[in-house]
Parts: sequence; structure tokens; C-alpha cells
Amino acid sequence: MTFDKRALNHCVLATAMATALFATSCGGSETETGADASESQGRSTEHNDADVHFAQMMIPHHEQAVEMGDLADTRAGDEVRDLAERIRAAQGPEIERMETLLDAWGAEGDHDMDHAEMDGMLSEEQMAELESAEGDEFDALFLDFMVLHHEGAVTMARTELEEGVDPEARELAQEIIDAQEEEIAHMNDLLGEEPADGGEEGGHGDH
Repeated sequence: MTFDKRALNHCVLATAMATALFATSCGGSETETGADASESQGRSTEHNDADVHFAQMMIPHHEQAVEMGDLADTRAGDEVRDLAERIRAAQGPEIERMETLLDAWGAEGDHDMDHAEMDGMLSEEQMAELESAEGDEFDALFLDFMVLHHEGAVTMARTELEEGVDPEARELAQEIIDAQEEEIAHMNDLLGEEPADGGEEGGHGDH
């Protein structure tokens, strides 16, 4: 009888230890999962000064491109007007995306920034020149100015890829590079620019 009681006590003790170990193991896994979730959430909201600067600069930069596109409505030929509409259709939503990012970061647009110092940004005189032009003269000016404007945006976007950390901001920067480099090539083609290698094949005659 003594043997049976001792065996029973051992069984109860073993069961209790196993239960305690199981509970500890479950508690550890739950804590670890919570930590992983918190870390993941932290990564998704990670940003730095380069991300903020990118959005703060690119918003007014895009706004000027939209303004240039508005001028094309009543001044440009069909081909340039269609191009201007595509530019507005792309950059309007991108402005909203960058404004949303700034809100998420708790940052505001830098209204004190000297926009004239941005890459590719047109001066007041250049905008006035574009506004006063009509027809073929407007088309040529628009294409010349927009190529420079796009090149500036691409430079700014490449800086974001090099220095920024926010995944959505970097994704937008890459989209800007892809879209605007394609549009630069199209506008240079409309202007009759020679190929970059200066070769005769595929050239545009005397242009």
C-alpha cells in the first residue's frame, strides 16, 4: 500500500511539472509573437529625414507640372495636350500619396522652402513665357521645359532611393523614375533630339 501511494505521488508530481512547463512554453511563445508583431509594425512606419524631404520637395514640384499641364489645355497641339493630360493624371494622385505619407509621419509641407532651388523647377519668368505662348511655340517650350522638369524629378527620386528608408516612399520614387524617364524619351523624340550616342541611324535629319 505504501508503494502504491508513493507511485501515485510521483505521477501527480510529474503531471504538475509537465503542465507548468507547457504553460511556460505557451506564455513564452505568446510574448515572442507580440514582440515580433510590434517590431514588424515599427518597420512599416520607419522613416527618416530623407523621406520627409523627398515628399516636401516633390509635392510642389509635381504641383508645378500639373500647372504646366493646365496651360496646355488651351494652348497646345493635340499631341502635346494629350501628353500633358497623362502627366496630370499621374502626378495628381502622387501628390495625394505624398501628402498622406507626411500625415502618417507627423510632418508638414515645408512652405518656407525656396522652390526655385529645386532641380528642374521653372522660374516665374519661364512660367510666364510658357503662359504667353501659343500653338507650335507653346509645344516646343512645353516640351523643353518639361524635359528639364522631369530630369529634376528623377534626380530627386534617385536621392530618395539612395538615402530614404520608408518602403512606400522608396516605391513611389522608383515609379517616378520609371514613368518620367519614359516620358523624357518620348518628349525628346517629339523635339527631334539626336540619339544619345550621336549616331545617324534613327536620327531626325537636320534637327
